[in-house]
Amino acid sequence: MNDARNYSVSVRFGSFNGENCFEARVRELPDVVEYAYTCAQAYELALDSFATTAKFFSEKGLSMPPAQEPLEDYSGRVTLRLPKSLHRGLALKAEAEDISLNQLLVSVLSAFRGFDAAMTENENGWADVTSDRKSNKTSTPVNLRQL
Repeated sequence: MNDARNYSVSVRFGSFNGENCFEARVRELPDVVEYAYTCAQAYELALDSFATTAKFFSEKGLSMPPAQEPLEDYSGRVTLRLPKSLHRGLALKAEAEDISLNQLLVSVLSAFRGFDAAMTENENGWADVTSDRKSNKTSTPVNLRQL
């Protein structure tokens, strides 16, 4: 039996068809999209749609798409191709800071990710269903495996 907790559900706030609300999606099931006025309602609707989809697939003798690989399966190693001018500029900046190019890139990407995660209910509107519910602050998409 498919367990929805193994799948990637994201919830974001935005304007959809002229209405401000939360949108929930299941990454592995691109046709599953639900809308609600609260983050929790959108999330619950997505779980309900997941169950309905799994039942439909089972009745038709179809296999559900596999869940996205867990975070632990990522090595942390990325091969990146840059324009020569950008590579040179970053290498010179790293040298000036007396750090490796790798350290500089990790620092820059971490800073951007922190900035991105700190944006709450912005124009991109991504919401974290595990956020502080008392303050109603939202930040980034959530993966069900993290709950």
